[in-house]
Amino acid sequence: MKKTLLFATIIFTLVIMAACGKSNNEGADKESGKANKVLTMATSADFAPFESRDTAGNPQGFDIDLANMIAKELGYKLEIKDMKFDGLIGALQANRADMVLAGMSATEKRKKNVDFSTEYNRSGEMFITLKGSNIKTVDDLKGNTVGVQLGTIQEEGAKALQKKVKFDVKPLDNATTLIQELLSKRIQVAYMDKSVATGYIKKQNLAGFDDPTSSSPGMAVAFPKGSKLVGDVNGVLKKLEDNGKLQELKDKWLKNQQ
Repeated sequence: MKKTLLFATIIFTLVIMAACGKSNNEGADKESGKANKVLTMATSADFAPFESRDTAGNPQGFDIDLANMIAKELGYKLEIKDMKFDGLIGALQANRADMVLAGMSATEKRKKNVDFSTEYNRSGEMFITLKGSNIKTVDDLKGNTVGVQLGTIQEEGAKALQKKVKFDVKPLDNATTLIQELLSKRIQVAYMDKSVATGYIKKQNLAGFDDPTSSSPGMAVAFPKGSKLVGDVNGVLKKLEDNGKLQELKDKWLKNQQ
């Protein structure tokens, strides 16, 4: 009888302990909330200083740091997907990513397919040439080949400029390839974001001039149409602007590019 009572007591104790353990785990899960959820960011890591890879192959840059700040503020774990720039909007439309940070300008054309946050940076555009080149103005582009990154606002801008100045446009996969083509003299001009262009000019001892004809929209975070994240991310961007963290990122990544 005593053995039966002892056995029943042990079973009861184990049940209580299991129930407490389950309750505690549920409480921990509830408290962690979004921390257990993943925020997937798509980018194109060939656009320094906004996104590139360090010597170990890890993503780095202005947009990478900003995305980590956004994820931390909202309580998410960040996952980064690297792909070609011209596939980023398609990734959002197919729900393969929650947001895009890739130095992407919030153009009216893109707004038809995705939603954007408030802008977080505005750079402008620039033409890059070899040192000693006679191409020093937009008019000098006539008869030359201008390289642009496929799917970018610079591709749109170059095609618009073609209506005024006759030159060829050569779309290429990424900014690195643009510079390689320029150095190999397979194109005479590379056309890209000013912050990115200035970095290449200094690193490769190139020349360049600003595009005086363009007034491009600023860079913003892109989302699938109707995403509930837009308001949350706008709130984070406002907070980072107010507390100076956004300016710290600009000082860290863009100061030497201006």
